[in-house]
Amino acid sequence: MYSFRFALLIVLSALAAAPATAQDYPARAIHIIVPFPAGGPSDVLARLIGDRMSVDFKQPVVVENRPGANTVIGAETAAKAAPDGYTLLMAIDSTLVMNQYLYKTLPYDPIADFTPVSVVAKTIGLLVVNAQSDVKSMKDLIARAKAAPGKLNYGAGTISTKLQGYLFNDAAGIDTVLVSYNGSSEVAHGILTKSVDFVFDGPSAELPLIQSGDLRALAKLDSRPFAALPDLPTLDAAAGLHLGDLTVWLGLVAPNGTPAIVIDKLQSETAKILSDPAIKARADAVGLYPVSSTPAEFASFIRSEAARWQPVVKKSGLHFD
Repeated sequence: MYSFRFALLIVLSALAAAPATAQDYPARAIHIIVPFPAGGPSDVLARLIGDRMSVDFKQPVVVENRPGANTVIGAETAAKAAPDGYTLLMAIDSTLVMNQYLYKTLPYDPIADFTPVSVVAKTIGLLVVNAQSDVKSMKDLIARAKAAPGKLNYGAGTISTKLQGYLFNDAAGIDTVLVSYNGSSEVAHGILTKSVDFVFDGPSAELPLIQSGDLRALAKLDSRPFAALPDLPTLDAAAGLHLGDLTVWLGLVAPNGTPAIVIDKLQSETAKILSDPAIKARADAVGLYPVSSTPAEFASFIRSEAARWQPVVKKSGLHFD
């Protein structure tokens, strides 16, 4: 009888402690895993969010860069973390959508292993060349590529930007060769050193080099205004194509099983941060364009993006195992 009562007391104590622990969240440092090197869009936005979150939550927020394998390394680390809200992943579209079509065996399940918190940004992309290149416009670039099939190469650091390159090649009727990088800082270095002929990337790493005159932007990849480069044409307008907007999105997710009360706290805090005019202005200036969503809206968005990109990945022939 006493052993039964003692066991019952242990169970009831554990049940009582669980919601209290969640309600007291956060009680220690939060880690945001960024599956890219420092300096790229994911890293910049994670640090903007983390800095404000640490002030509001009165707990440290640590950004951990875990680059490599098209975000697989960082995603696997986050998926295996304790589902307590103290480890988050700054995922991008390839993490939660494209990778499942690119790998026969993926060490994480983009749906089953994560709980969505919020979409955080839909970034603007650029097509960039070295300023010393004699390619001055998209028409120049297409003409050069058509004159020398398979001779020009382009750099890209995410699955999304690699697929942008494929879509551009297909729409323009050209053959250029992909050179893969691990993130925006490597992409910027590649075009700065002329290791590639042109690149697809967000502005966070390239914009300072464009403004300094070292690089030249030929086009932006969607139709939203970009104050830093107000006269830059869209890719469609500059190249006479009909690709539409090609946007890379970012979102915060937590390991599956994270308590709903913790997810709600994180979503509410993230939405508050991203709606702050000062944060929004800083992010917009580098082409990050913050947005937010509910967890349910984010989950629905992931499903719709998966349906959209599956045929594109298949047609591209891109795969990694």
